[in-house]
Amino acid sequence: MYICVCNAIRESELRHAARHVSGDAETCYAALGKPACCGTCLDEADAILQEEREFGMVPVAA
Repeated sequence: MYICVCNAIRESELRHAARHVSGDAETCYAALGKPACCGTCLDEADAILQEEREFGMVPVAA
């Protein structure tokens, strides 16, 4: 499923970034080499990041 239509970022890509990048959705987008464009997806993306980090039980570097 696409989370960010503007940048064609898939949920799986975002979850992978959550395991390797600390910070919010915009930080993860930047790590993927893509800027946040319209911002419509940021709330949902932040929720996915939180879910992946909490329930994935993967430590995130500070």
